Amino acid sequence: MSDLRDEADAIYRALLERTGEGTPRPGLAPTRSALQLLGDPQRAYPVIQLTGTNGKTSTARMIDALLRAHGLRTGRFTSPHIDRFTERIAIDGEPISDEDLVRNWEEIEPFIAMADRALVEQGAHRLTYFEVLTVLAFAAFADAPVDVAVVEVGMGGEWDSTNTADAEVAVFTPIDLDHTDRLGRTIAQIATTKSGIIKPGARVVSAAQPPEAAAVLRAAAERFEATLNEEGAEFDLVEDRVAVGGQLITVRGRAARYADVFLPLLGAHQGQNAATAIAAVETFLGDGTQPLTAELVEEGLAAASSPGRLQPVATGPSIVVDAAHNPHGARALAAAIGEFFDFDGVALVIGVLADKDAEGILRALQPVVDRVYLTRSESERALDVEELDRIAQRVFPVDTVFVQDHLEDALSAARDWAAEGDRRGVLVTGSITLIGEVNGIVEDRGWRE
Repeated sequence: MSDLRDEADAIYRALLERTGEGTPRPGLAPTRSALQLLGDPQRAYPVIQLTGTNGKTSTARMIDALLRAHGLRTGRFTSPHIDRFTERIAIDGEPISDEDLVRNWEEIEPFIAMADRALVEQGAHRLTYFEVLTVLAFAAFADAPVDVAVVEVGMGGEWDSTNTADAEVAVFTPIDLDHTDRLGRTIAQIATTKSGIIKPGARVVSAAQPPEAAAVLRAAAERFEATLNEEGAEFDLVEDRVAVGGQLITVRGRAARYADVFLPLLGAHQGQNAATAIAAVETFLGDGTQPLTAELVEEGLAAASSPGRLQPVATGPSIVVDAAHNPHGARALAAAIGEFFDFDGVALVIGVLADKDAEGILRALQPVVDRVYLTRSESERALDVEELDRIAQRVFPVDTVFVQDHLEDALSAARDWAAEGDRRGVLVTGSITLIGEVNGIVEDRGWRE
């Protein structure tokens, strides 16, 4: 087994030598060419595709869990990963095994090399990290085989490599400002790029959107003669109540009402994600005409998980991690902290990637934070701590801001402060790469809950 683990890790290292996902190539032709060499594995199963600004991974995981509760074998492609890259390609809810990963890689590698050579001959660079990962995921799903694939867009939608699949159901989580350097400076521009996953005749499910995003999605659906089902019209989160270990939600789906269902995830936004997931599964299974059984919904949502999303990872004192990396996500996080945690004081440990709206994130969190420990992840895209400090001092009183070059030092200092009070906690957020590193530190230091 250790040999397979070593081989899988070697594949990951080889992928990292390619152009990173922080600089995606706009366009489908390179990925499409590689898939054609493999016989178009993405056409071997129906696809539910998701895009949006926040909530994509959580919603994808809930859709996956509901489909599995219905007895279907699923493939799930999400990004980025928190601990290990095999998390991105899941078969039946579990990360792809090292054995299956290695076998599939050995089968597709010659074709990846052929596609690389063709691109280089055309004067282009070879397939990117994310393009190859997309091809690997589609091939692994065909190999499994799966009954349905749940595929999360990497960035945008129209030109993202995952859009080489023709999704039967296109799902939109809330759209807001993020990746503005690549997707557009306005919500309408970003929504236009994301609307590219709508294919002719597709069935579309959309969470509640800002008016300008909703207008774009409606126009795209009309243009492609797709059926658009919007939150607030065809489905809704009716109620959410705090419960031990999560919340009880009531959802008006497209086909039925599902009352007092336990969801083991925290935050009103997760209840809204669950409503979108239920509507998506109703749409996939019966185009909204066939109710899901109460048992199916209860079983599926009870099995749902979303690591790194408002997740307690340690006690004595409590450490909560969340992958919020833009102002929209940070606002949802701030609301959830007040609703689901009874903290008298919160120490924020934060590191942000350089292309993110650090000031917007900090301003969204400011109402629920007492102290701020600024740091950075090991990512080469991480914002310098000195620059983050300059930004933070525009938002927080100077005497509440502390700078730590190393994440472990920041985490230790925040824990020391929290330990001085009876009900203080530590919140870690700002980037998914930071959350992955926190998990390792918590494990190594024996702080795990």
